[in-house]
Amino acid sequence: MLDIAKIQPAHMLVLFVVVGAVLSGFGVYDRLVEFAGAGALVPVSGFGHSISRGSLLEARRLGVIGLFTGAFEFTGLGVATAVFFSALIALVANPRA
Repeated sequence: MLDIAKIQPAHMLVLFVVVGAVLSGFGVYDRLVEFAGAGALVPVSGFGHSISRGSLLEARRLGVIGLFTGAFEFTGLGVATAVFFSALIALVANPRA
């Protein structure tokens, strides 16, 4: 896709997260998860699905504040783990200059 679309990898990453969030908002991603299971939850689009799912579920429970806190509740563990291991690898690795 990067060769065909001629866009930067970071833009492609953001595109997949946004597409996962939009599909989750419309209820399409839930059907994809039922069909594919972990194959739909593991990729970057699954992260967008988790963000929107958490926001929507918490918004129903807490109102407007849930829109902002729900994303952190559902994705906080994954983000914290990524930050921890990234810092650990940065301390151990010897980058090439």
